[in-house]
Amino acid sequence: MRIAILGATSQIAKDLIVAFSKQDSHELILFARRPEAVMNWLNSVDLQGRHSVKDFSTFSTDEHFDALLNFVGVGDPAQAAAMGASIFDVTLKYDQLALNYIEQHPLCRYLFLSSGAAYGASFEAPVDENTNAVIAIKNLQPQEWYGVAKLHAECRHRSHPEWPIIDIRVFNYFSRTQDISARFLITDIVRAIRDKTVLKTSSDYIVRDFIHPSDFYRLVIALLTSAPTNAAVDCYSKAPIDKPTLLAAMQEKYGLQYDIVETAIAINATGSKAYYYSMNKLAADFGYTPFLTSLEGLLEETVAVMQKKMFQADITWSS
Repeated sequence: MRIAILGATSQIAKDLIVAFSKQDSHELILFARRPEAVMNWLNSVDLQGRHSVKDFSTFSTDEHFDALLNFVGVGDPAQAAAMGASIFDVTLKYDQLALNYIEQHPLCRYLFLSSGAAYGASFEAPVDENTNAVIAIKNLQPQEWYGVAKLHAECRHRSHPEWPIIDIRVFNYFSRTQDISARFLITDIVRAIRDKTVLKTSSDYIVRDFIHPSDFYRLVIALLTSAPTNAAVDCYSKAPIDKPTLLAAMQEKYGLQYDIVETAIAINATGSKAYYYSMNKLAADFGYTPFLTSLEGLLEETVAVMQKKMFQADITWSS
């Protein structure tokens, strides 16, 4: 397939590009607002010359693509929240770019990276196929802008049922390429292990479902090779994980030291969510079967982060 990746500087996009690069049957054309950054990254992962890298200004409806994958606006939600109202403009601009192409090429698949935040729910329980989106329209807070922008895009997509568009709602994602300085529970844990510090964390009970990069790739392939349709699917692993189990596993496996404190400032750019995951398994109808549980994926990627640190330390010592 000839696939256009829109927003190739996204972390999830980069992980997917690496996965695609292991296959010889796909041609990738990478579009970015900063193509030089993509070129530098390709060199750093030994993929120089493997893919075409272009500026968005060169994107044309005259070019042939079998699929468009839109990652623009996907990344650290904290960054998205910091962008303020511009997240609406950015999402709309590049979504419209893709829709204009699909209008001219209705056989081209379009996968849009949405978010679990599009549900806008309180997440006092995991969402499922019967959960309705909830928007505090009278008191919309900055941490809700990201989810509303994604929901708006999904509404636009459902208004064209004749076009092969699938929205992929990402809830929790972690890989060895994650910016470990980001303020999430999992990055706080990995940073504490890496730096041999004591993690201070609240007693709040939360449950998360982290999709591993390899399972995300399986999901994308399943969606691209299934019969064309217009729908939205939620990401999920073989099993979610709760906070106490995660802390205990990281302590046993990597010697994590942590203290439970009664008062702690919750850090989450899209708001506090106790059960931020989905039990909607519609993706299975497209042939998606996850291989890893959340815990298995987190352990695998954490050890990769630790190995990377040791490798960098060896380089510093030898030089």
